[in-house]
Amino acid sequence: MIKHIETTIEKFWQEFLKLNPDNKIKQIPESFYFCDNEKDANECADLVVNNIKQATATSLWWFEKNNQPLPNVGDQAIVTDWYGNPKAVIETLKIDPTPYNEITAEFAEVEGEGDKSLEYWKKVHKAYYQREMEPHGENFDENMIIICEYFKTKYVG
Repeated sequence: MIKHIETTIEKFWQEFLKLNPDNKIKQIPESFYFCDNEKDANECADLVVNNIKQATATSLWWFEKNNQPLPNVGDQAIVTDWYGNPKAVIETLKIDPTPYNEITAEFAEVEGEGDKSLEYWKKVHKAYYQREMEPHGENFDENMIIICEYFKTKYVG
């Protein structure tokens, strides 16, 4: 199964490069799905494909806990569904570290999930951050830094 997904992603990336020969990045970038469950991951992938979701909000805690580098402007990635099937190539446009309690309605709308309201965003993201921190015995904090990453969809397969 993993070999099949790797081959599918490689073909997807090669097709993207064929249509975008001037793309500065030639190596296959990271591929990932959004969220921590099938329903949300697939919905978010569809939102990216339809140019509705144009941002994401990962906690700084997650980057630090997983020893992962912060995203940079110009980074590219392949968004997949829950099963690893490639759906879109995205490129990071802007990084804005922001305390959770200072996230704006404008950001919630650009992130494009649910009804796009700040109220919805806060509810689902607080629950998500709590779920990811709980197994580590850590607690959500209204002041925790969220890495607000704005991106554009460059290719849909």
